[in-house]
Amino acid sequence: MNTFSLSITSPDGEVFSENVLRIIVRGIEGDLAVMAGHIPFVTTVKKGECRVLLADETEKTGYADGGILAVSSEKVTFLSGSFHW
Repeated sequence: MNTFSLSITSPDGEVFSENVLRIIVRGIEGDLAVMAGHIPFVTTVKKGECRVLLADETEKTGYADGGILAVSSEKVTFLSGSFHW
């Protein structure tokens, strides 16, 4: 599987920055997963669980207090009001 660069940032600073296989969050229209090669888009993220599949295929689960997810051809950026693992 291909990886992509994921950055998770909160007002406290950068929480996570690594190449990953997938991120799953709850968008305004339901759960969504982003993998390498996804089309670019920006969406609002609702408060809730955030699951990240790391390059070694282990999964990290965090909790976000909502935010914005921006997917570009180079990277994915998740800006959250509050985030913790």
